Amino acid sequence: MLTVARNIRTTLEMIKFEHTLFALPFALLGAVLAARGLPQLQQIFWITLAMFGARSTAMAFNRIADREIDARNPRTKMRAIPAGALSVGFVWAFTLISAALFFFASMMLNRLTLILSPVALASVLLYSYTKRWTLLSHLVLGWCLSIAPAGAWIAIRGAIDSPVPLLLSLVVMLWTAGFDVLYACQDYEFDREEGLHSIPRTYGIERALWISRLFHAQAFSTLVALYFVSHLGLIALVGVLATGALLIYQHTLVRADDLKRLNAAFFTTNAFVSVILFATFGAGVLFKF
Repeated sequence: MLTVARNIRTTLEMIKFEHTLFALPFALLGAVLAARGLPQLQQIFWITLAMFGARSTAMAFNRIADREIDARNPRTKMRAIPAGALSVGFVWAFTLISAALFFFASMMLNRLTLILSPVALASVLLYSYTKRWTLLSHLVLGWCLSIAPAGAWIAIRGAIDSPVPLLLSLVVMLWTAGFDVLYACQDYEFDREEGLHSIPRTYGIERALWISRLFHAQAFSTLVALYFVSHLGLIALVGVLATGALLIYQHTLVRADDLKRLNAAFFTTNAFVSVILFATFGAGVLFKF
């Protein structure tokens, strides 16, 4: 029993469970926007479980699919599977249980959520292989995270009946693609040696930084459009401006010849973006100012 508990703890560390913070606020925001207020508690509960199940499935499967690549990469060779801290069999069991949890939570929400759940799961599993054949893997990852707010909207309303969830999902997709390009810069040399595909590997780090900025400029433009479509008032505007400032700040931390502060740009700044938008747009819905 102690071994199982230790393996579960190691698995949660391996999949960086705490980084659910990147996507969960967007799912909850999608739910609040769809309900035009607070959703029912049971809806919040099942949406949260679905998020946990989907992300856990995706991350655990990614570690299985990439275990041989991770073992050759100096940055990732100490991850749990290549380091021998976890067996592939245990991680497979965790992956399948997480997928079952995702499907069950989807079923408990509504019929359309359940019908679309295989599409969502197939998307997050496909991502693990995209860097083997396309430099657009960053956009595929963006697509995977963008499912969260649209999925939560469907969970509440049972349909996509407004441009609001589509704009929010597009914000998430472009924002994610931008920061994933930044993150991939640290594997530039390794990706070249392994024949893996990424925007930094294809265009070089300096051009990749400009492409990342372009993605984030597009994300900000889409966020402005979302603000005007949603009519959420001054507090949501504060969220838009704060997000723009954080995106600019993120890019001041990283230069082509200096990637030392990449982790600060990737982890800290991006966690703030999702929380700020959830707090400000959510408050705009709840308090109507």
